[in-house]
Amino acid sequence: MKTPHSFIGHAACLAAAICAAALLCACNNNQQGIPKPRGYYRISLPAEHTYTTLNLKNYPYTFSIPTYATAIPNTSPSSDPYWLDVDFAQYNAKIYLSYKPVRGNFDKLIEDVHFLVYKHTVKADGITQQRFVSSNGKTFGYLYELEGNAACNVQFYVTDSVRNFLRGSLYFNIQPNRDSLAPVIEFITEDIRILMESVRWNQ
Repeated sequence: MKTPHSFIGHAACLAAAICAAALLCACNNNQQGIPKPRGYYRISLPAEHTYTTLNLKNYPYTFSIPTYATAIPNTSPSSDPYWLDVDFAQYNAKIYLSYKPVRGNFDKLIEDVHFLVYKHTVKADGITQQRFVSSNGKTFGYLYELEGNAACNVQFYVTDSVRNFLRGSLYFNIQPNRDSLAPVIEFITEDIRILMESVRWNQ
């Protein structure tokens, strides 16, 4: 026959076991609740930038295009003649190029650029602009870089101000996330600078 002391001892052991089990579960739950640091997929970029000269018959302009991109004429119903997409298929990215002849509408074309750039201020953390003048002095323009999770990351235009006006914008066909896309944006922005410098007008 068990004594009252043996019942008390047994109960104490049982209570201790329950407490230990509860503490162990609490610790495991805390570990599961610790947020893991955000990770991003590793993006493989070409070892170097390489280019070839774009050759589209009857187009009023030409430029150097990366060898890892493809030029595709834009044939959508809303496009005008000589609009072009530079497709970076491996990065789900495109540079959309729109061409306009200058015919007494130069100020309006510049206003349209400013409107299309600054409408992204709702999502962009900031916009930096860099004036561009080609080495031959015959083409000038601006490069706009949009910080943050804006839908469009880079916009630009080049023009001779008297006959030709070419505007471009870089878009990714994925959810905007500046942190994960930063290496690709930086890489393609360098391609855009080469594009701007290499533009030649076919008169």
